[in-house]
Order: sequence, then structure tokens, then C-alpha cells
Amino acid sequence: MKKTSPANKRSPGRPRGFDRQAALETAMKTFWAHGYETTSISDLSRAMGINAPAIYSAFGDKKQLFLEAMRLYRGDPQRQAEAIAGAASAREAAAMVLANAIRTFTGKDTPKGCLVGTGLATGSPAAADVRAEGTAMRDTLEALLAGRIERDVSEGVLPPDTDAGTLAALVSCTVQGFSTLARDGASAAKLHAVTDLVLQGWPKEKSSSV
Repeated sequence: MKKTSPANKRSPGRPRGFDRQAALETAMKTFWAHGYETTSISDLSRAMGINAPAIYSAFGDKKQLFLEAMRLYRGDPQRQAEAIAGAASAREAAAMVLANAIRTFTGKDTPKGCLVGTGLATGSPAAADVRAEGTAMRDTLEALLAGRIERDVSEGVLPPDTDAGTLAALVSCTVQGFSTLARDGASAAKLHAVTDLVLQGWPKEKSSSV
């Protein structure tokens, strides 16, 4: 009898040529479309084309799969930090964050709204770490924006009485609001119009001619 080497073994239900990254992307879109709590392992199995044992073998349980999907959705946190720090001004950083959110939430090839928001919306006590992960991502964004705002204050670009934390929270709240609006069918044009209003309320920059 021909023996199968360990390198050639695969988990039951996992097809030959299994592409873990592609499967993770499919899981991400499935969670994104239906939410964390309402997406079942059966839903994921159908979408990913592998059975439940193969999902558990490759990714762990549903919670671990969702957490990994959230991190894929977020992308490289270092790139986000560098983009915000490297923006010409805090206002430009805020505009970039809002524009990126609109592009993501209203994309033609992906579900509407925000994947992370589906994790924050879960009320199950068993999903506390899912909410914690989503909260940490939101808090990280706010902290990066607050740091960029504080830099503008220290450099005299923004008034000394600018409340960096509150201003960063405004941007974060706007992002979360965009997710809800996009899920309800709001167009990118509408969300860009909201962005314009939000940025009109930005503290006047010293070098600004507006």
C-alpha cells in the first residue's frame, strides 16, 4: 500500500490546492455581508467550499476566523499609521480617512458598510473579545488622528485650544455613521457631501485662506 507522506496530507473536506488566503477573503466577505452573529458555520462552509471540520482545522472556531477576517479587512496597521502621520495636515488626514471609508463602504465588489462594525454590534457575552478587537481598531484610529491633530496644534497650524481627542472622535463617529448609511443604501456622493460639512467645521488652520 502506498503511504501518504505528511507533506501530502490534508484535512478532511479540504480540497486539493486549498488556498487559505482566498478562503479567508471569502469568509471576510460573508461576515461583512451578514454580520458576525448571524453568519453560521454552515453559511461559511457553503461560501468557502469546504466543510466544517476543514474550517476548524484551518482557522479554528468561528470567532477566531472572524478575528482573522477583521485583521485582513483592516490591512497593515503600520501603513495606516504612516499615512496619517505623513498627511500634509491633520485636516488632510481626516479627509483621507473619511474618503477611504466611503470607498470601502460603497464598493461595487464588496458588501456595503463596515465589517468591523458588525463585530462591534454583537451583544453576545461569548463574543466579548470580538467587540474588544473592534474597539481596539477604532481606538487606534482615534489615537492616530488625535496625535496628528496635536502635532498641528504644537506647530501652530491649529488653535491652541483645539481639543484633539474630541476632534478625532468626531471623525471616528462619522466613519461609523457612514457604515450605517452605506448599509441603508446611501450613495458615495451623499457621504462625500457629509464629509464636506464635517470638514467645514474643522478648526481654522493658521495657513488656511478659507
